[in-house]
Amino acid sequence: MRILGLMSGTSHDGIDAAVIEFAPDGDGLTARTLFHDSTPYAPELRARLVAALPPSPTTLDEITRLDALIGRAFADVAAAAIARVGGVDLIVSHGQTVYHWVEPDTGAARGTLQLGQPAWIAETTGVPVVSDVRSRDIAAGGQGAPLVGLLDGLVLAGRAGTPAALNLGGISNITVVAEGADAVRAWDIGPANALIDAVVQQRGAHPAGYDADGRIAASGRVDEALLRVLLDEPYYRLRPPKSTGKELFHPEYIAAAQRRAGTALSTRDLVATLTELTVRTVADAAREAGVTELFVSGGGAHNPVIMDGLARALAPVPVRRTDELGLGGDEKEALLMALVGWCTWHGLPASLPSATGARAPRVLGSITPGAGPLRLPEPRAMPRFLRTAR
Repeated sequence: MRILGLMSGTSHDGIDAAVIEFAPDGDGLTARTLFHDSTPYAPELRARLVAALPPSPTTLDEITRLDALIGRAFADVAAAAIARVGGVDLIVSHGQTVYHWVEPDTGAARGTLQLGQPAWIAETTGVPVVSDVRSRDIAAGGQGAPLVGLLDGLVLAGRAGTPAALNLGGISNITVVAEGADAVRAWDIGPANALIDAVVQQRGAHPAGYDADGRIAASGRVDEALLRVLLDEPYYRLRPPKSTGKELFHPEYIAAAQRRAGTALSTRDLVATLTELTVRTVADAAREAGVTELFVSGGGAHNPVIMDGLARALAPVPVRRTDELGLGGDEKEALLMALVGWCTWHGLPASLPSATGARAPRVLGSITPGAGPLRLPEPRAMPRFLRTAR
């Protein structure tokens, strides 16, 4: 079965697409990547999207327009990907998260909103679309995130010790795989690139809008006073399962922290301090979980300041990229969406209560029919592992 996974993460920079061919492999599954690409948002669309994000005010008029415009952008990416591979059986679109409602005192998730109307994708391609993949888990008492525990648990199954997978997008999340009833645990740690990118974009420090190759951080010095204030964030003391996003970690959050610390840092020193915040919070989480090896994906995996900092902080625990598992770090989230869709199509739950905190596993998402009749196969057994191939 060929499935196109579409994903735009908390960096809000564009749309990742991956066409995955799934095939049975004994009591497991093989996932072969046929195509992968990343398409930046048009600058004017990205500017409108960023302007509508909290804590900025917005309107229902703008939300409606963005839902259609992002849906059309996803549809264009889907059509281009399908043309490259000659057809797919299913599309799974995560859409663009614009708000993740979490109660600050209890850490309970109450709702989530992803824009990118799936009807545009179905109408453009004629292919059925699975979307809104987080809401059912939240309705079942879960966080709705991170869902990547499903993929990480299957890929890391059978490895010795306590392996873990770390994704460094706008937010850092970790999956820890150990022995026992709750073998797979996953949670959002805190900001990975979200605060760093916010400073770089706000101050025009790099035309790409992020700290390319960690050069800005490498040229600055960590301010320990500000770092202490940042590390005092109550979210870090919540116990997993837990999730967070740019609703908490946004530009005004940085400004408020600097006021509390009594600092007004240069761009270089501020980026260096925020980069160290990512290293410290991830290393603390990995050590507390007893991680014995760590595999890293996402944009932050390309930042040598973060990667070298994690290697030093966690030594002798090896810190490597997920590419060594045959899982390209830049395509991982689109592959996850394809896997979620494969589960939904076959009547299988894709949420893990030990990772999200839901009352029980749930089949995720809603299906928008394509051009023809909608025919679902009989449910099948959950795969016990996943092998990746190219």
